[in-house]
Amino acid sequence: MIRLFTWSKTTIKRYTNDKIIPYVFTLSDDPMLFRDLLKTNKMYQDGLKLEGNIPGFRFSVGRSYVVFIIIWHLIMLPPAAIFHHPLTKIDCHLLIIMAVLFTGMFFAMYAIFKEYLIDAVAHKILQRGWENHFPHFDYDLHAKEVAKIYAEALDKEIPHKEMQLYILEKLVEKK
Repeated sequence: MIRLFTWSKTTIKRYTNDKIIPYVFTLSDDPMLFRDLLKTNKMYQDGLKLEGNIPGFRFSVGRSYVVFIIIWHLIMLPPAAIFHHPLTKIDCHLLIIMAVLFTGMFFAMYAIFKEYLIDAVAHKILQRGWENHFPHFDYDLHAKEVAKIYAEALDKEIPHKEMQLYILEKLVEKK
């Protein structure tokens, strides 16, 4: 059972990265600037809202709705087909309430879907920028550490010209 769940989770992530993200987002080929990488990494590590704050991608709302509606129907049509006969016998007032609840659930799930996609793209952009600016440090091991060092550098009011050297010195010092 766990193996099946792991297989489906990796398949979903791979399908999302290979098909959905390229369809919904337009990613820039330009490398991310160092200060943008630091700012975005700090926001990502702090769990802040990333939409509109990350340079290098454009989000297509229409395409995201198309993808979400397809996924929604793939999930909702089988139960609707199974429970169609009992639903025909329910009072119309209860059906109206159910319609309102499912509409609210649709838009709430779309908001979660949109945030998931934006987080996935942010992670992808951060890793690509990380490879460009910190090629000798693993992203997964050092991203939180760089965010803390960047916050310290901002507190100490270190100029942007010296920021990269300061962060690299601190990383090497802690290693």
